[in-house]
Amino acid sequence: MSIIAKLLWVLLGLFIILNWGLLMGALIRKIVARVGKRVGIRWYQPWLSLPMLYSTRSSISHGVMYYLGPVFRLSGGVGIFLFMPLIVGSPYFDNFSFAGDVVVILYFQFFGMLGMALGAGEGGHPYSTIGISRGLAQFTTVEVPLTLAVISLAIQYDTLSIKEIAAAQQGGITNWTLFTNPLATAAALLSMLGIFRHAPFNLVQAPNEIPIGPPTEYHGTYLGVLRTNGAILHVIEAVLFMNLFFGGAGNWIELIIKTFFIYFFTVFIGVVFPRFRIEQSVVWFLKVPLVLGILAILFMAI
Repeated sequence: MSIIAKLLWVLLGLFIILNWGLLMGALIRKIVARVGKRVGIRWYQPWLSLPMLYSTRSSISHGVMYYLGPVFRLSGGVGIFLFMPLIVGSPYFDNFSFAGDVVVILYFQFFGMLGMALGAGEGGHPYSTIGISRGLAQFTTVEVPLTLAVISLAIQYDTLSIKEIAAAQQGGITNWTLFTNPLATAAALLSMLGIFRHAPFNLVQAPNEIPIGPPTEYHGTYLGVLRTNGAILHVIEAVLFMNLFFGGAGNWIELIIKTFFIYFFTVFIGVVFPRFRIEQSVVWFLKVPLVLGILAILFMAI
């Protein structure tokens, strides 16, 4: 396949992921609204908001790094997408995956967070450092059990290639990592709660309590970039967990169904549990998820 044809297939995959992410974002807000006995937004509101945001310009001037924050954030989400195989066995939707790509994707997960931290640091708001410390502290502890789970999978499948890990789970539901390595799956699912940042782990922005943060500090085109990244990032991170633990997807319908249940697992927990404080959140990830990750490695090694 020529590089031009490859890029066209990659852009098609990105278009599908983006639109599925926008729809999931609308469904999240509808579900949360219904739980609160409200009507919520129209399901097509995200498609109306993006053109409006991208067409809005701002006369407020901040430092260069402040405006590069959303760019770094989007680069992290698109970077994960570019190296993520979407459909198992498809030469068209495996993107630019390669041997060891799961390590690169773990780095890209932190890339966007660091970019936003640098942007917030140059915003000049007195509470920016609070948000930075909250975000980096929580995400660092989230990555620990997830990394241990990935190491366990590397021992189990003798590879760090997402494509090979997903291919090894084909042949029936009993071949999924969910059943062959339940300890690693449990550690990853618990860490996933912090990665998607719904309650009780949404303390970085603390909705309804702190009237600052990216939704209010960034506006116009920059907020549009953040909204675009949110639509891509949440879906593609759900695809990551699908490929590693739930057998991957053989077609787009299977991908949509699996990513829906993986992502909304965190949403349903978020509408039930109240928010943690930062010290509660950090300690929580260093207890049960961390122990499960260590046990998963020992289980595979033995």
